[in-house]
Amino acid sequence: MFPTEEVTLPSKGLIYPQDNPLAKGTLEMKYMTAKEEDILTNESYIKNGTVIDKLLQALIVTPINYNDLIVGDKNAVMIAARVLGYGKDYTFKGYSENEKGLVEFEVDLTTLKDKHFDPKDLKEQGINEFDFNLPTANIPITFKILTHGDEKKIERELEGLQKIKKDSSPEISTRLKYIITSIEGDRESKT
Repeated sequence: MFPTEEVTLPSKGLIYPQDNPLAKGTLEMKYMTAKEEDILTNESYIKNGTVIDKLLQALIVTPINYNDLIVGDKNAVMIAARVLGYGKDYTFKGYSENEKGLVEFEVDLTTLKDKHFDPKDLKEQGINEFDFNLPTANIPITFKILTHGDEKKIERELEGLQKIKKDSSPEISTRLKYIITSIEGDRESKT
């Protein structure tokens, strides 16, 4: 037994299929313990860039597929983990235009506002797709919000492309390939 908190997802669960536990729009997280502190200091996880994902997977109690989380919901879970583990006040140094230098700032993380989308913008509830008309070309497209799983695929693809062409940087086109789901109704990835 351990104390938990319910975290509300910014997506409200609207883009997840009804059979996915994330469709509830909330998930349950436990408070950090020494075990999770060990995850944060694990050199192997830090070196390979998985430390935050390992931490969040350890804290999420709701049985979900972590790869299904859209990036915005994952960010909300990360902020909730920070609040539950270390409190709501976050202090950092940043550049101040007024002071013309580094200044210490303090933010109450519980006052951060989620960026919500209008459910009417969804093509269909439970499906991660939105309609958009390209303003200059006047071409209708559909797009989706990237999931953690998509981000991992993009990262692997970019690593592979980097090995083939060391001097190229196809990050934008690779990301768009995963974000855009159709152009003028055509769902072929080559399009």
